[in-house]
Amino acid sequence: MLPVASAVRAPRSRALQRSLRSALAAAALATSLAVAGAPAPAFAKGPESLADLADQVTDAVVNISASTTVDARPNTRSGPQLPQGTPFEDLFEEFFNKRGQRGGGDRSEADRPKPQQRKSNSLGSGFIIDASGIVVTNNHVIGDANDIQVILHNGTKLKAEIIGKDAKIDLAVLRVKPEAGKPLKAVPFGDSEKMRPGDWVIAIGNPFGLGGSVSAGIVSARGRNIESGPYDNYIQTDAAINKGNSGGPLFNMNGEVIGINTAILSPTGGSVGIGFAVPSNNASQVIDQLREFGEVRRGWLGVRIQNVDETTAEALDMKDGVKGALVAGVDEKGPAKAAGLEIGDVIVKFNGTAVKSSSDLPRIVASTPVGKTVDVLVIRKGAETTKSVTLGRLEDTEKPTLASVKQPEPESAVRQVLGLNLSGITDEARKRYSLKDGLKGVLVTRVDPNSTAADKQIKPGEVIVEVGQEAVNAPADVSKRIDQLKKDGRKSVLLLVASASGDVRFVALGID
Repeated sequence: MLPVASAVRAPRSRALQRSLRSALAAAALATSLAVAGAPAPAFAKGPESLADLADQVTDAVVNISASTTVDARPNTRSGPQLPQGTPFEDLFEEFFNKRGQRGGGDRSEADRPKPQQRKSNSLGSGFIIDASGIVVTNNHVIGDANDIQVILHNGTKLKAEIIGKDAKIDLAVLRVKPEAGKPLKAVPFGDSEKMRPGDWVIAIGNPFGLGGSVSAGIVSARGRNIESGPYDNYIQTDAAINKGNSGGPLFNMNGEVIGINTAILSPTGGSVGIGFAVPSNNASQVIDQLREFGEVRRGWLGVRIQNVDETTAEALDMKDGVKGALVAGVDEKGPAKAAGLEIGDVIVKFNGTAVKSSSDLPRIVASTPVGKTVDVLVIRKGAETTKSVTLGRLEDTEKPTLASVKQPEPESAVRQVLGLNLSGITDEARKRYSLKDGLKGVLVTRVDPNSTAADKQIKPGEVIVEVGQEAVNAPADVSKRIDQLKKDGRKSVLLLVASASGDVRFVALGID
């Protein structure tokens, strides 16, 4: 055998020589990296198999069949069916009714058609959290069903009763009675706070009624607000979630439930890799209350809040930038009022938990036990202060709707500031704009359509109550306060604006 060196032919050109040297250099670099212990590209690979994990938890995942029976009005016409609102609908109605009454007189009660019943079915998923027969699913899966069946992985069907349900988090807790000698498999909750974007998860459920199906993916994001309710805080995942997966579990790699699959974002109705699950840490608190009380008892602070943006933070002299929830209203009978919270306070910490944005506060308050006394850290006129609040109980009542604001032709303005025509509130103006009795401040009679005030949705007929957290009663007060803020080096001003019905909100405007 010839030596290896003599077996290699000499390159025929300089280009080939350069190419060979580059290839050898790359190979040497790769070798040196490997020797140095540099990470190989294996991080791009997922688990070799999820079969063992699926076997471990599948028996605890169930299908949910919910049926609702409703009365359907029978069709008594024997003639043609006309679209509702047709000009001759009444004429045909009378004609065919008379045909049905041949032989004289109205038909007896016994002869009249009986109400028909129609059954509506829905399919979803769920999972067992207690071997005694406690099952969790979504509230929208069962709805108002009067017949619910839980179908186990082996096909066994068990009749279920509702222990409790909560529409705001979209959860429901059911109870089934296991068959004698056939214990149920239960799965535990994990800590959803420990999940990070990029962590592996699997979803198991009943997509499109196909039965137990397993899909895998990762946590795409946390803390998603999809504007489905006041307590949105979803885990986003790219694990395939489709219709029928609702109520099913999202597992971590330890076989613990870290989310309850609830919604998808899809223009097609099928999975496009954007699914949402209720975090287990949020769900477990609700589930515990549903099991204990049959309802959810949420904490209540008694404030109306809004977001803090950069302009608002500057106007409030918030040195740490944008954070917290700005108090735009305080319930006169609520816990916040009794504790001394005021309009204009920015809540930045509640019961030791940081409030990063206004969407955080309702969720944190709601999860705090009713009657508990907590510390609330607020920023008031640039300084931090702590208030002690004893929470009440949130009642599920409808929020009052805002009265519509009439926008007649503007009256002559006394003064123009920041693109706003302002005047005092006269008896004539109060009647013209339907202002609430006792509402004080400065009336907006016109808004420059090209101004920032117009962009911030200030409208004629609204009232400026405060400027820079000081009350104003005349247009001159507004100008004076803004001039003072300019002298103080402020670049924006915070207005407290009231609607005609008295509902208030904060609006920050630049004053450069």
